[in-house]
Order: sequence, then structure tokens, then C-alpha cells
Amino acid sequence: MKTGFIRNALTRRDFLAVSAASVGALSLLATGCSQEQMAAGKKKKIPVGLQLYSVRKDAEKDLPGVLKAVANMGYEGVEFAGYYNHKAPDIRKLLDDNGLVCCGTHTQYDTLKPDKFAETIEFNRTIGNRNIIVPWLDPNTNNTKDAWMKLAKEFNELADKVKSHGMRIGYHAHAGDFNKVDGQTHWDMLFGNTKKEVIMQMDTCNASEGGGDPIACLRNYPGRAITIHIKEYSAKNKNAILGEGDIDWKTVFSLCETIGGTEWYIIEEEKEVIPPMKAVEMCLKNYKVLRTKF
Repeated sequence: MKTGFIRNALTRRDFLAVSAASVGALSLLATGCSQEQMAAGKKKKIPVGLQLYSVRKDAEKDLPGVLKAVANMGYEGVEFAGYYNHKAPDIRKLLDDNGLVCCGTHTQYDTLKPDKFAETIEFNRTIGNRNIIVPWLDPNTNNTKDAWMKLAKEFNELADKVKSHGMRIGYHAHAGDFNKVDGQTHWDMLFGNTKKEVIMQMDTCNASEGGGDPIACLRNYPGRAITIHIKEYSAKNKNAILGEGDIDWKTVFSLCETIGGTEWYIIEEEKEVIPPMKAVEMCLKNYKVLRTKF
């Protein structure tokens, strides 16, 4: 490197500008600002999907009507948690007809066992899904470190198996995942011992209800929040919907759009104090308002 050339090429004005920028960056770091905070001004366009469990009763009665309505609301994709007796080719046609993408499926762990693995992969391939998410692992059964170490090994093996099909495996957060064994949460035992290819599907509400810190999880496992459930939590108002509670959405969005590797925001609303179809429409509108702020 020709350091002499570079030094001589700097004018006094250039030198002052570089110095000011360096001082500014050091000042941010000195006050505790992280890389994601420094980059927070750069919004990344991330599509928004709906977890269909939010409207499961409506979907059970009329899946075609629900998908059409969801698309008209402005959702770009959907995540399935059941198929309501519809076959994969029919679901794919419904998605295509409504301009929707399958951004994930909540797939029960036992359907990933060897005897059902090929069928599960083919179903997801047909509907166009890459992200296979295990929705729940019983914390009462899996309540030891050995149990979670075994699960971590199995998830690593599954990650390799589904990768050859162009897919990814992941796990979705529930409150019980933040129970502790020897001072460590089930969540950390799983994600601290799985490869980066295993998707960490944070659920901001579920984690908060279980005493977890969704923001800390996003920071601790960079690049693994490929999909995330953005769902409101409020300690005072159990009926709060997106944007009405305690979640620090500014930091959540910043983390997802800088270090998180996030490809989909997925809205989920389960409280049912408002008719579900209306509630998910309100959540999407509130999300758009939040994005004008943050």
C-alpha cells in the first residue's frame, strides 16, 4: 500500500471530514450505540406475510375465500399451520391465483421423521415453500439439557437433509422455550448448539410471555431470523394488537434489517377479541403506520 500517496492526496478539507466522521462513529460507540443502531436509518424492504393460524376458523370453512381476502388486504405471503384437507396442487393454484407466496409452513416434528420425510418434502415443494418450521416441542417432555442436546443434533441433521431439496428447517418460539435448566434457557440450548442454517423463528409475544427477551435473542444469533413473527405483547393490556403494546418495534425492525438476515415479517394475531379477519387487517395497517415511524 502506498501510504505516502494517500496521505499527500488528502486536502485539509478531506482530512477534517474524515476526522469528523471518525469522531462521530467513536462517539456513537462510546455511548453504547451498536452497529445495527448506526445503520438504523437504512430501511430494508422486507415482505409481510400472515400466519394463517390467526384466521384458522375462517380458513377451515373457506380457505379460497380467506386467501383472496388476505391478498386484497395487502399481504404478500402466507405461512400455513394446517391445510384444511386441501391437496398441495390445489393450494399452489390458490396461491398463484391470488399472487401470494408461501413464506413458510408450521410442520409437526413427527412428519419430519424418516417414514414421512419424503411426503413432507414433496408437499412443501409443490406449494413452493422453502422454510419448514417446527412449531412446538413440548417443554414438559423436553426439560433436560440432554433432551435439548439430542434435539439440536437432530435439527442439524435435518438442516443438511432439507438443504439438498433447496429448503431450510427452523423452530418457532413459545413461552415454555424460555424455561431454564442450570441457568440456561431451552431456547439457548437449542440455538447455541445448532448450525446457522437452522432458522430461529422468534415470536416477539411468546418469548416475552415466557420471560425471554426477543431483542437479546436477535442480537445473540445474528443471521438466523430468516422469518420472524411480529406479534404484540403488553403486560397491562392482554388484548393489545400490533403497535399497541410494549414491544420495542424500532429496535426489532433495526435488528432484523441489519444483522438478522430477515427475509419475511410474519404477522400473527391470536387473541380473537376482534373478529380474526378484521384483526389481521388492523395489524397490517398498524404495521404500515409503524414503518412510517421506524
